[in-house]
Order: sequence, then structure tokens, then C-alpha cells
Amino acid sequence: MNPGGFRAHHCGMKYSSFLLGAMIMATGALAASDIYEFTLNSIDGKPAPLAEYRGKVVLLVNVASRCGYTPQYSGLEALYRKYKDRGLVVLGFPANNFGGQEPGTNEEIKTFCKTKYDVTFPMYAKVSVKGSDQAPLYRFLTEKGGEVKWNFTKFLVGKDGTLIRKFGSGEKPDSPELNSAIEKALGQ
Repeated sequence: MNPGGFRAHHCGMKYSSFLLGAMIMATGALAASDIYEFTLNSIDGKPAPLAEYRGKVVLLVNVASRCGYTPQYSGLEALYRKYKDRGLVVLGFPANNFGGQEPGTNEEIKTFCKTKYDVTFPMYAKVSVKGSDQAPLYRFLTEKGGEVKWNFTKFLVGKDGTLIRKFGSGEKPDSPELNSAIEKALGQ
């Protein structure tokens, strides 16, 4: 038996397994009907199922601590405090996909958010929001609302867990358009 032939067969099996895994991951994101089907780790590393926000309006934001939009943390926190008693939850997802603007560890990010912006809304562990290693949640969101082009892209999700609208990085948390969409979603 030719060892080279065995190796080629073995590599082919690895490649096939990789493709099968990638297809299952892609299918899982596309097969999901709402965000409640996803569980990610909190910034503390514990599983945090999005199902715990069932019945709430959710604003998912990919965040970064070294970005020109980083001051939006203040606005996001203000938005969260303004509407949380009415059923809004803001969720922060640190991502290092754009210009290496989120290089820190989860612990460093958590400390930065608390000390610099007094963030009290839930923060998740670092994820990838685009590319071949895109988190399944973000694959689901981008299939519905379009790609994430930069940090602080906002996905507004209704009480039923489905996407209402995507807002770009330049859309500030206090913008009339975003606040109007949140008010409308909370009233439904």
C-alpha cells in the first residue's frame, strides 16, 4: 500500500469533514427562524442564550473600544436606561473585524466598558461578525439585513425575535430614526 495514497485519502476525508461542518453551520444559521435559537458566551465566558430575551425588543451592536464610533457606548447605555423598563435590551458583541479596533481580551473589554462608559447592558464574548469565521448569530442577522460594514452596526429585533431593521455605524443611538423604530417596536 502506498503511504502517499493513504495520506491523500486521509486529507480528502478531512476536507470533506470540513465542508460538511461548514454546510451544517451555514444551514443552522439559515434554518433559524429567530434570534432565540442562538446561545453565545457572555463576556464572563458563561453560556448566555438569547432565548432569555424572548418578548423583549433587542438591539444587537458589534462594538469596539478603539474605534471612532466608540463614544456611542455612552449613547447605547443612555438608550438602554431610557427604555429598559419598557422592554428594550441592548446587547454588545465585541468584534475585531475592522482595523483591529478591538484587540483586547474579554476581561479587558469588560473593564474598559465599565470604567470608561459605565456600561450596564449585557455584553457578550468577542465574536466575528463577518468572514469565514462569522458567528452563526451574525450569519443569521446578515442574511436577513445585509452585511456588517463597520463597528457599531445595529440590528433592531422585535419581540418575536425577528429582524426589524439594520442601522449603520453612523446612526447614533439618539437618532430620531432609531428611537422611532424602538418606540414602534415596544408598542407592538
